[in-house]
Amino acid sequence: MATLHSLALASPVSHHLLQPRSSSGIVSWAAVHRSAKSLFNGLPLHLPRLRVAPLRQNSHGSIIMMVKPTIQFIQGTDEQTVPDVRLTKSRDGTNGMAIFRFDQPSVFDSSGEVGDITGFYMIDEEGVLQSVDVNAKFVNGKPAGIEAKYVMRTPRDWDRFMRFMERYSNANGLQFIKK
Repeated sequence: MATLHSLALASPVSHHLLQPRSSSGIVSWAAVHRSAKSLFNGLPLHLPRLRVAPLRQNSHGSIIMMVKPTIQFIQGTDEQTVPDVRLTKSRDGTNGMAIFRFDQPSVFDSSGEVGDITGFYMIDEEGVLQSVDVNAKFVNGKPAGIEAKYVMRTPRDWDRFMRFMERYSNANGLQFIKK
């Protein structure tokens, strides 16, 4: 939805259709016209009323769309199995690694229908964290689990990952246990 909304705002027709409106200091976009001439062939272009997902304004004044945090191995297909996650961090705190272990992940049920595992994607309202360090575990020739590693090379990467994990754990009932 966010991508389509951004493309609509960037289209040549959009500057005729949308104008910023301000109420209480927050700028929003409102449809001005319901139709406009298409630049391609002169035919009327009827546009549906925009429906926007709930928005939240952060402390910097920018608006963030709310997205349910999720993990994917195949883009567009959410992983239903909740993983066991182990974190390591260097003594100086500059880098670290997260190891995700999935027992009997749901991706094995649907991978034949939707495609091959292309990587490890952690998606939330800030964007996508990704890794290609994904290994499948097989028992007696059948897939039994997946281990994915995500490496954080800077304190900024670590902080971003921890924000994702906080959102993901709240959505999936995970707890942090320090050992």
